[in-house]
Amino acid sequence: MKVNQTAALPPALLQQTALLGEALTRLRHARRMKQSEAALRSGISRATAQRLEKGDPGVSLGVAIRYLDAIAPGMTLLKLLSGDDPSLIALNARLPGKRVRGLTPTELKELDF
Repeated sequence: MKVNQTAALPPALLQQTALLGEALTRLRHARRMKQSEAALRSGISRATAQRLEKGDPGVSLGVAIRYLDAIAPGMTLLKLLSGDDPSLIALNARLPGKRVRGLTPTELKELDF
C-alpha cells in the first residue's frame, strides 16, 4: 500500500522538507551546477532531483545525501543547513541588494551636521 507522504506529515515537518530542498537548490546554484548534472552524478533521475529540490517528503534520505555529495563532496547535512559553506556565502554576496528610496530634502536637512 502506497502512502501519500505529503498528507501523512504535519505542516511543520513538511516545512522542514521544503527547507532542505531550498538549501540543496541554493547550494547547487552557488556551485554553478545544472540540476541534470547533479542528478547524473548522484545516480538519480532528473525528475527525482526536481522532487527533492521542491521538498517532496517521499524522496528518501539516502537519495538526499547522495545528491548533496554529488553537489559538494564531503559536505554534511548539518553543514548545509547551517549555511556556512564558502560558495553559499559568495552567492549571498552576489545577490542584488534591496532598492532604497532617496531621502527627502527635509530628511537631508536633518542629517546635515
